[in-house]
Amino acid sequence: MSTQEALYEELTNLCRRLRLKYVREELREVAITARAQRWDPAEMLRVLLEAEAKGRDRSGTETRRVRARLPTGKTFESWEESKSQMPRATFDALCSLAWVRRAENLVVCGPSGTGKSHFTEALGHLAIDEGLSVLWFGVQDLGALVRRHRIDDSIAKALAPVTRADLVIIDDLGMLPVSTDAAEGLYRVIDAAYERRSVALSSNLHPSALDQIMEKNLSTALVDRLMHHAHVVVTEGSSVRLSDATSGKGVVPLGS
Repeated sequence: MSTQEALYEELTNLCRRLRLKYVREELREVAITARAQRWDPAEMLRVLLEAEAKGRDRSGTETRRVRARLPTGKTFESWEESKSQMPRATFDALCSLAWVRRAENLVVCGPSGTGKSHFTEALGHLAIDEGLSVLWFGVQDLGALVRRHRIDDSIAKALAPVTRADLVIIDDLGMLPVSTDAAEGLYRVIDAAYERRSVALSSNLHPSALDQIMEKNLSTALVDRLMHHAHVVVTEGSSVRLSDATSGKGVVPLGS
């Protein structure tokens, strides 16, 4: 083994000990470039540490994305502004995520198919890209969580990771009556997040009408906490999904 190879092996082993995965991966290529371009040693060190920082950022982003459990991968890249009636100023303000950093809430309500779930999921992906932690739940997921942990009285413990997220997204409220367990789970999340974390809720119903699908006393307490520091966006118009289907855009032609 040459002296240079021995040095590379020693550096590789040191990177493993120090858990510098991305420095280890870039070491040889950067060293060749540095030698060819006669870099100052400090410049080579800067490039290697920058590769490590960027690699860790990418890894952290992907870890947060997996943990978020966002359902369909919808982002603002596929958002069609022409089909949305949301004012541009409102769209830009929400996409700034300043409201998340202030631990405020968001309620997006309106008819089915008007982009509520797409918008809130895209906000989730955007928040992850900005270094924030996100969790997504369907309302019935919260009900299942409560039922699973009611047996050993560990509901509060089970919800602790939920309320440590910067943004909790709860999707599709109002399509069906909410079970007692789901209503309890929803209330517990909103109560625990109150003035500490942000909740984004998509619903077919305006918050003032939630007593139509859950017990009135619980809905009153839930809405009180949800709306105290909340932005409300009302979507309007006909279903984008139905419009795409009737215009032939809802499917991929057979044989394509």
